[in-house]
Amino acid sequence: MGLLSLGTPLDWADAKQLADYVRSNGVQQFLSIFYNLKDRQGEPLLWGDEIEYMVILLDEATQTAKLSLRQSEILEKLNSVTDDIANDSQSSYVKSQVPAFHPEFGRYMIESTPGVPYSAGLKELLTVEVNMRLRRNITKHHLPPNHVPITLTSFPTLGVNYPFLDPHYNPDGDASRSLFLPDQLINPHVRFPTLAANIRKRRGAKVAINVPIFFDVNTPRPFIDKTIPYDRDLFDSDSEAKNGAAKPDHIYMDAMGFGMGCSCLQLTFQACSVDEAFTVYDALAPVAPIMLALTAAAPVYRGYLADVDARWNVISAAVDDRTKEERGEVPLKHDKYRIPKSRYDSIDSYLSTSKRNRPEYNDNDLPINEDVYNELLAADIDTPLAKHIAHLFIRDPLVIFNELLNQDNKTSSDHFENIQSTNWQTLRFKPPPPQSKIGWRVEFRSMEVQLTDFENAAFSVFIVLLTRAILSFDLNFYMPISKVDVNMQTAQKRDAARAGKFFFRKNVFPKRDKTEYKFDSPRLGSIKSLDNLKNGFGGGVNEPDMNGKRTTSSDSLYSNYNTAIKPDEEMEEMSMDEIINGKEDASFPGLMGLVYAYLHSLNVDIETKCEIKKYLQFIKDRASGKYVTFATWIRDFMRSHPDYKGDSVVTAKMNYDFIIAADEIERGVRHEPSLLPPSYIGSDKLKEPSVSDLCNSVSNDPAPPKRPTPTDGLARLRGSNLYTV
Repeated sequence: MGLLSLGTPLDWADAKQLADYVRSNGVQQFLSIFYNLKDRQGEPLLWGDEIEYMVILLDEATQTAKLSLRQSEILEKLNSVTDDIANDSQSSYVKSQVPAFHPEFGRYMIESTPGVPYSAGLKELLTVEVNMRLRRNITKHHLPPNHVPITLTSFPTLGVNYPFLDPHYNPDGDASRSLFLPDQLINPHVRFPTLAANIRKRRGAKVAINVPIFFDVNTPRPFIDKTIPYDRDLFDSDSEAKNGAAKPDHIYMDAMGFGMGCSCLQLTFQACSVDEAFTVYDALAPVAPIMLALTAAAPVYRGYLADVDARWNVISAAVDDRTKEERGEVPLKHDKYRIPKSRYDSIDSYLSTSKRNRPEYNDNDLPINEDVYNELLAADIDTPLAKHIAHLFIRDPLVIFNELLNQDNKTSSDHFENIQSTNWQTLRFKPPPPQSKIGWRVEFRSMEVQLTDFENAAFSVFIVLLTRAILSFDLNFYMPISKVDVNMQTAQKRDAARAGKFFFRKNVFPKRDKTEYKFDSPRLGSIKSLDNLKNGFGGGVNEPDMNGKRTTSSDSLYSNYNTAIKPDEEMEEMSMDEIINGKEDASFPGLMGLVYAYLHSLNVDIETKCEIKKYLQFIKDRASGKYVTFATWIRDFMRSHPDYKGDSVVTAKMNYDFIIAADEIERGVRHEPSLLPPSYIGSDKLKEPSVSDLCNSVSNDPAPPKRPTPTDGLARLRGSNLYTV
């Protein structure tokens, strides 16, 4: 969820005139934040997740599943319930644990976050699934009759030519002007319809999303979608589909809602310092496409099976506001930049000033706002960060509120966030909000939401432990950004998790000129990797001291690095199994091997480690192909349905049965051995968690990690603050 401000939004014609004003003040706000807070050190690791539910109405009489447009009344009820829980408790700590619920773009979407950020203590990692189940439980019990909250990445029949919303509305409205989606689907907060309208107006046309169709035995060749209402003429833009916007052999969509109406799993980490935030940001960039493929969960769009498994290109195209000139379709005349990507895409440059961040790795075309770049350099901002901000600031602010034009740049960040929060990338570097105790943060944004809280917790725990391993062992994941982009496209291909090959760095240890090493992969038996790291690679365990400062200089380990080694020689194509679980010959430990090494370096009881390993084992098994991705399961379900004609079409009854099956799997009523381990018993068979249960499970940690105290105030504790803009 982006920045939600109240006020009167300007139409694009007026907003365009103020774009330079917003950019100029946004830069000043960033500089004020940076120089006030750049030396902030010792912040504890805090992190949190964001999960989005789709609220679905199941109509047994008609055998249909529809998206319920009752977000406002549901949120009002949920917030009333959480307020009552907090008010009934005398404990400040219990109050802080109450989860938070937020609106999202679609009126059928509910976003949830934990009430207080987690720490990295292993005991607390075991509360993540409990916390997620608590949020789902609260949501389930306060929905209207016959409604269910499902964590789906995409709704299979969104935009079909029969009722898919409740209440039903015909496609209409001046914001999207869609052939398929009514504006009533959009959250009524003025930010959202204004975003949709201004993206369309800036682009000079509706967005054009074309997803390749999955060709089954009876799919027509060529595939020409006869359900598109080519002859509708409510708006001039209605002719775009028949004039080439809708491509043959593709599923055509034409509105922001098709992308921003998808759901995901996002994680936000607070770093101990700005430099550590740079390190985490850079290291997670090559991991983002790997996790997109491993969590793939979106193979159906507008009632058709697609030849992709993930949402990324759909949502990228759904908010692509670039003009024809910026897209390179016609020569530059009125616009300043040729922009290679949508404003929702993978990152384009690394941020760290470490010597390991070689210029050769930043090999993407990086258009920058030269005025902003020069201003930042003149203010002594390091080149990588200056380029990053100047690259973000080639974009126009899309929603400008008249009441927020005049701001104190020393106390506000609204102009900066106006641009920052509408650059939706695989990672987001997030400066602290002004006048807050929140630290420097990194948001990891590529993962697709999973069907069960067990899966969402497993992926969250894995990424958290991976960031700890990265920092503790001073690991190096750098590779050319262009190859990260190649991986992003590979990650979306059908069955990429089992069949895809991804570029990844061969040697991730600190002394990069060491080409041969030994490392016990978790797939080969016992873990002795910690000793190997300490003794064989010279990096050692670089845990922070009590003040959050790290004792080993990363750059010192690279002083003798041979820069003659070409980036292409530092990486190779690997399977998902090899990247996660390591190579059979142990020449590459795998990301899981690094996580296991970190796990075994901690002085924590065996029982806790074993519980953590249940999550890690699932990730290992998903990566090895033992368990399929949800995208593969969905595709197989649809193709094996009795009503399926082998023509790539997903009918209303197929969709209804799919939603029923998904709900039953989550509750444990239906077991799918290809998708989940036998140990998964479902939410129906588990004790329903409460806020007090969550508090008890954290307080039972014999060595609780440093965490904020109630005296810091709810503003410090509330989980929603971690995700600010």
